[in-house]
Amino acid sequence: MTNQIKLIALDMDGTLVNNDGDVSTENEQAIQRAKEKGMHVVLCTGRSLSGCHDIANNLGRSSYIVTINGGEIYDHLFNLVERSPLDHELVKHIMDIKDKHGVFFWSSTAQGVFNSHNPYEQAIEENEWLKIGFDIEDDEIRQVVHDELIKNDALEITNSSPTNIEVNAAGVNKAAALLKVCKWLNIKMENVMAVGDSLNDLAMIRESGFGVAMDNAQDVVKQEADWVTVSNQEHGVAIAIDHILD
Repeated sequence: MTNQIKLIALDMDGTLVNNDGDVSTENEQAIQRAKEKGMHVVLCTGRSLSGCHDIANNLGRSSYIVTINGGEIYDHLFNLVERSPLDHELVKHIMDIKDKHGVFFWSSTAQGVFNSHNPYEQAIEENEWLKIGFDIEDDEIRQVVHDELIKNDALEITNSSPTNIEVNAAGVNKAAALLKVCKWLNIKMENVMAVGDSLNDLAMIRESGFGVAMDNAQDVVKQEADWVTVSNQEHGVAIAIDHILD
């Protein structure tokens, strides 16, 4: 299976970048080796474009970039190809839960990044909301918020760390975005290696031909993966890439 890989999908935080937010020389060089072999290397991140633009630019041209857990897809020139916002009534519902429990929130929107410290002052309808997240240290409160959110079938609930919750529109996830990218590139999902560490990576790890979890990944991600590489502090992406290039 690994010799059929044509596209490598990489999560960023906890995966491609180390705990200082940097891409190691080892990871960067491995990505270039994959590109030289004719493979597409696609960033698939929960970050917005502004949060990954510089890293994507430094890594060199990529066919597509998946951001905000699939909420936006950009082409190799950073032009927006597709956007999948949350319905405004859903945003109001999420904000009601936020207010009810008094938890810290953050959001990725078409108009910018807003959070509890930098709230959105206009009407909810005047914006395109792509993802809303919560950072909740208290396990019990986080579970209560999670359970309230997951009751709504119109929401896609994941996380990018054990203490947060990320909310997209139902059906908006990295796997769905990658499926679109594969169609545009005339590649099948069985020809994809997906690498990640958190619940927002789980769908693409499950649905790709070769799903790879980081050693620092959440346990459920490791259980679903086909293979586990070393941690993001030990250039785990480079190890995974070299595994399929050998």
